[in-house]
Amino acid sequence: MQQIARSVAIAFNTLPRPHRVMLGSLTVITLAVAVWRPFVYHPDNGDTPGVIKRIALEKNELRSLLPEASEPLDQSAPEPEDDLPPDEIDQDVSAEAGTHDYVVSSGDTLSSILNQYDIDMADVNALVKADKDLRALQVGQQLSWTLIGDGDLKRLTWQLNRRETRTYDRSANGFKASSEIQKGEWQNQVVRGQLNGSFVTSAQAAGLGRNEISAVIKSLQWQLDFRKLRKGDRFAVLMSREILDGKRQQSQLVGVRLQTGGKSYYAFRAEDGKFYDRSGAGLARGFMRFPTVKQYRVSSNFNLRRLNPVTGRIAPHRGVDFAMPIGTPVLAVGDGEVVVAKNGGAAGNYVAVRHGRQYMTRYMHLKKLLVKPGQKVKRGDRLALSGNTGRSTGPHLHFEIWINNQAVNPLTAKLPRMEGLSGQDRREFLAQVRDVMPQLSFND
Repeated sequence: MQQIARSVAIAFNTLPRPHRVMLGSLTVITLAVAVWRPFVYHPDNGDTPGVIKRIALEKNELRSLLPEASEPLDQSAPEPEDDLPPDEIDQDVSAEAGTHDYVVSSGDTLSSILNQYDIDMADVNALVKADKDLRALQVGQQLSWTLIGDGDLKRLTWQLNRRETRTYDRSANGFKASSEIQKGEWQNQVVRGQLNGSFVTSAQAAGLGRNEISAVIKSLQWQLDFRKLRKGDRFAVLMSREILDGKRQQSQLVGVRLQTGGKSYYAFRAEDGKFYDRSGAGLARGFMRFPTVKQYRVSSNFNLRRLNPVTGRIAPHRGVDFAMPIGTPVLAVGDGEVVVAKNGGAAGNYVAVRHGRQYMTRYMHLKKLLVKPGQKVKRGDRLALSGNTGRSTGPHLHFEIWINNQAVNPLTAKLPRMEGLSGQDRREFLAQVRDVMPQLSFND
């Protein structure tokens, strides 16, 4: 042992002085860390101290140590419909509860569409098992689905074209498929009207059905606010309607013109099922993926089936939590109107922004609000500073995206994009516009 110590000493002394200083410092630090130990004592058998090796925690204390603790597990945030001001348009053309519509875009698959709404892959596989054609969705086709109370898929409807619609209903053994072939004659019909009251009542008086009114509102939702239309404003709508035995079976919006304040707004449906202006530019306002300048670590993911580890009950996490320092600027991901800017209890200080008529984003646990209800915001505008308010155990931002009052995964949702037609698609679209435009005149 002495021989080893002597050899180490000789080797140490042969090192250059800077190296000896560094090695000596590291040795001292290592010894200090090894010797120092924090002890927690409690009386054991009278006066004999002992080291606590197990600490019992209450359930409420245990919850604060979990990764999900940054989001309330027992107390949910306000529902999105509670955030919206009373709106007769929503009330008059409201869809069936739990129903969602989706137009297939380039690159979409059945799984990529349904997964963003947290629909289980087992249901996706069961649908494909019922109909293998679902593997080959085409751009412009429409999917509609209805959820049951616990978020499971109840029914899926696939509109292949104007003639054929397939429906898949949940059964004891998966999904049962059925098909309906329309045999009527499709006719183009122009409906004209003038506002005398709300747009909905005026459109109904002119001869538009509920679904047709909803289609018009969605097509123009990014260009104008239907709540601010005035008496005397005019509209012309070109519908393609299927007529069977003298009765209207279904319809599809081809083009619309709405004149308000002396200005006309147009929307035309292209072959991809989306609406564009007269030049082929997309009408949707593009969204940013993240509500901050840079991307922060995700501390809790979107999960509508998350179980409360304490209560064992389902406590859906309807958004994504980003861990970030207090005071980080929180940005609007898209153009819209602030509908809420207040303290929401468990949600802390929070902001809700409505984008068009189908989208809403919500930002929670904020430190400071920088906007007020009714304020118009643009994509990238500052809404607030992030914080740690409400029921939260660490600085973070809880971010939600809702489409048609249904929460979607902000990290995977198909968001609106600023897009337009090009090439042959645009040339065909412009030819269609030239044919439709004269039909949307007001016959002054």
